[in-house]
Amino acid sequence: MAVNFDSYLGALDDALILRARKSEILASNLANADTPGYKAKDFDFKAAISSAMGTGSEFNKDRLKMATTSDQHIQMSQNNFSSDVMYRNPNQPSLDGNTVDSGVEKTEFAQNAIHYTASLRFLTGKFQALNKAIKGQ
Repeated sequence: MAVNFDSYLGALDDALILRARKSEILASNLANADTPGYKAKDFDFKAAISSAMGTGSEFNKDRLKMATTSDQHIQMSQNNFSSDVMYRNPNQPSLDGNTVDSGVEKTEFAQNAIHYTASLRFLTGKFQALNKAIKGQ
């Protein structure tokens, strides 16, 4: 009996990829905190995960499928999320045009790290359960 990983894992794999992407963006913001004219960036995680799960208004089922030559191939998503990176509105912009607020960025980064770790633990749990089922434990 074949296992459909997309239905078994749900959105956990997509959430992990999105959390990693968000970490990269937030790290970039922190790295450029002193760069004149740098604009802080972010994206809407809820909209991105909704798009990945197919609950967004612009969902296209065929867009997420990989081209295969046989129906026996395992379908894997290509992670084409419709999450455009947007600029963050500053609470208090600096005189040099930089909109990075280090306190906000560090808080967002810490929250995202916690969510990333939780997603990773849930995903690990899914694979451990699948491993136990295979071994018959």
